[in-house]
Amino acid sequence: MKRPCSPFDQLHGVIYLPRLLDKIRLNLTGELPEDYLANLGHPEKMDGLCLRFLGISYESLCLKIREGASNEEIWEWILHHGKKHTEEEIHLWNTYMRKYGWNDRASEILKRRLREGGYEDRSDIQTIFDYIDLDERREKNCSFTQ
Repeated sequence: MKRPCSPFDQLHGVIYLPRLLDKIRLNLTGELPEDYLANLGHPEKMDGLCLRFLGISYESLCLKIREGASNEEIWEWILHHGKKHTEEEIHLWNTYMRKYGWNDRASEILKRRLREGGYEDRSDIQTIFDYIDLDERREKNCSFTQ
């Protein structure tokens, strides 16, 4: 099984989008680990937040990916079919997502995940993005300075 890229990765300045695209592609080829399936495209999880921000549906995005569209082709499609965003709106989105899990509705999820993973002593893991990179064995990014 393969893991998707880091949630910190960006496509045309939009954080998390490459991870969402990776997850869909990996799922379509049967390579996405089973524990990712419950959140895949879920409207109340990070995938859903990203889809609403972009103004596209999960189903239509999956269709574009099934058609073999590259990330660049998907970006162009989003520009034509999704919500138009200013640089400031994208900056606000990125800031929100980098801090997701830090003193917000996802804080309890982060605490639970740290406890379940045996990472309770990791005070440097402050956000969901930090946790994902830790759990997927990537070098830690600093969520508050990127």
